Amino acid sequence: MTKVAYGAQSLEEVRGWFRTRGDEARLTTRYLPRRHEEMIGGSLFWILKHQLVARSEILGFEEAEGGRTHIVISTKLVEVLPKPRRAHQGWRYLEDQDAPQDLGGGEAGGDVLPGEIASELSRLGLV
Repeated sequence: MTKVAYGAQSLEEVRGWFRTRGDEARLTTRYLPRRHEEMIGGSLFWILKHQLVARSEILGFEEAEGGRTHIVISTKLVEVLPKPRRAHQGWRYLEDQDAPQDLGGGEAGGDVLPGEIASELSRLGLV
């Protein structure tokens, strides 16, 4: 699942959203996703400046006031190899084959570009 980090100017700002929330956070959405059962244990990928930049584990779904739904996510952000993605409202499904690789999974220091550089190169169509 993908979601725009609306209003955030940096990944550090997104991290700040979760610092005081403990181990889990709730995002409110109007409708329960049709594929909600298969998404538990999967990831919500954050879009920032037209790039997938991080992910949060989806822990579950809960009913919320007014017929809405809470998407319960882990507050631990896992950075991913930046991948271009258009902004959108709400959330969208992301198929496994389209999900970017996690950063920090034991890559050698020179194997991965810093997120800001990778984002700029992608914007220029160079990666």
